[in-house]
Amino acid sequence: MVAFTPEQQERIKDNIHEFSDYVRHISNLFVSKLLENQGGSDGINKILMSLIENMDQGVLVIDNENRAKFANPTALKQLNASQDQIMGKTFNIRPLTFQQNYTSGHLQHIISFDEQQELIIGQLHDIQDHQLFLMAFHQSHSPMNVDFNPDDPRIEHLVGECRPIRTLKRLITRVAPSPSSILVVGESGTGKEVVARAIHQLSDRNNKPFIAINCAAIPDQLLESELFGYVKGAFTGASANGKIGLIQAANNGTLFLDEIGDMPLTLQAKLLRAIESREVQPIGSSKPIPVDIRIISATNQNLEQYIADGKFREDLYYRLNVIPMTLPPLRERQGDIELLVHYFLNLHTKRIGIVYPGMAPEVMSLLKLYRWPGNVRELSNLMEYLINVVPSGEVIDISLLPPNLVNGQVIRSYREDVPYQSAAACEEHGATGLEDMERQMIREALSRHNNKKQAADELGIGIATLYRKIKKYELTSL
Repeated sequence: MVAFTPEQQERIKDNIHEFSDYVRHISNLFVSKLLENQGGSDGINKILMSLIENMDQGVLVIDNENRAKFANPTALKQLNASQDQIMGKTFNIRPLTFQQNYTSGHLQHIISFDEQQELIIGQLHDIQDHQLFLMAFHQSHSPMNVDFNPDDPRIEHLVGECRPIRTLKRLITRVAPSPSSILVVGESGTGKEVVARAIHQLSDRNNKPFIAINCAAIPDQLLESELFGYVKGAFTGASANGKIGLIQAANNGTLFLDEIGDMPLTLQAKLLRAIESREVQPIGSSKPIPVDIRIISATNQNLEQYIADGKFREDLYYRLNVIPMTLPPLRERQGDIELLVHYFLNLHTKRIGIVYPGMAPEVMSLLKLYRWPGNVRELSNLMEYLINVVPSGEVIDISLLPPNLVNGQVIRSYREDVPYQSAAACEEHGATGLEDMERQMIREALSRHNNKKQAADELGIGIATLYRKIKKYELTSL
C-alpha cells in the first residue's frame, strides 16, 4: 500500500483493518495454492503466482520446521541470496525489539540462515502449518533510501496535561528537527521510549530506521558485536558472512540507547569514538564506515553520581546530554491519571476487540490515590487486566481490582508515616483512610507550590474544589 498524499495516508489509516484482512486473505490463499500446486498448473494458480512473483514486497514462506519453502524475487534480493541457496535451509526469524504499532503490526526482525544475518522490517503470519513473512524494509550493508516508517508514535501518544508534560511536549517539538543528541531521564515505566519515538517521528529522519536497544538486556560480551557488528572471521564462532551492527543499521535514522548507564566502560569509549568521528568500525575490520545517526539515550540512573563513582565516562555524558529531558514519575502527575486511564482503556479495548467498559467513580478515586511504583507501564498493564476480567455489559468496580490495590497496599504505598493516622488505622476505617490520604496529598501539593492554582492543577481538580477541600480538612494555615 502506497500513499502519495496526506489524504491517501489518512484513508489507509482509517481502513487499515480492512486492508489487513485482505492481506491475510491473500496470504492464506497463496500458501494454500502453493501447497496444493507447487508445480503450478491451472490458470488461476499461474495468475496468483505471477502476482506474488512481481510484488514489490518481499514474501518468504517457511514450514513448521523452519525450512524455507518459497521466496519471491524481492525477498531473494533483500536476503542477498538465490532460490537455490535458501530452499530447504533452516531460518530463524526473531524480533529485534518488542515495540510495535498495534495498527501496522510491523516489527524489526533479525533473519538468520546458513550463517548469514539480515535486518528486515515486516510482519510474520502463522498460516496453516507454515509461517509467511511479509517484508517491508531492509537495511543492507549499503544503506538504502527507503520511504517507510514502521511506527506512528505521534506526540499525542505522550498523554498528559500537567505542567511538566506540557513543557516536555513543547521541548520535543522544538528540538526534534535538530541532529543533536538527547538524554531522557526518568524512572522505569515513565515512557522514555515513547518520547524517543515521538522525537524521531517529528524529525526529518522519520522515514528512516528507528533502532532501539536495551543496553541492560544484552550481556556485556555480546553488546559490542550487536552495536558495531563484525566482519567475516572476526572471532571464533562468528558468522561466515559477518554481521551488521545496530549503529550501521540505524544509518540516516535514529539510534535509541535505553539504559545507557548499564553500558560497560570499555564499550563507552568505543561509542564515544564513533560519535566524535561519525564512523563505525566493525569488530575485526580496519576500515571505518561513515554513519549519520541521531542518538537518543535514556536512563533511570543518576549518571552524574555514576561519573563520581567511576562507572560512567564524563566525556561521553556530555556528548549524550546535549539536550536533557526529564520525565516525571506518575505519582507526581495525579491530574493526568484520569486521562491516562481512559487512553489505555480505549487503546486496549480496540486492540483486543471488546466494548469499552465504564468505570465506577470509587475505582477512579482509588487509582488517583495509588503511588504507581511502576509508573505509566503499570497503569497500562492494570487497564489491560481490567478489560479482560470485567463481565460483558458491566462497569469496572472495586471488586475487580487486584488485591494489592484493595487490601491496604494503596494506603501503605502512599505513606507509611502519615502523622495523623497510622496505615493500620487507615485500613481498618476504609473510607476514613482514603480521606486521610486525600488530605495528605493536598497538604503535600500545597507545600510544593506557593500558588494554589498550581497545586490544583497538579491534583487534577478545580480551584473551587481545592478551596472546598482546604476548608474541609482544615488546611487554611498552609
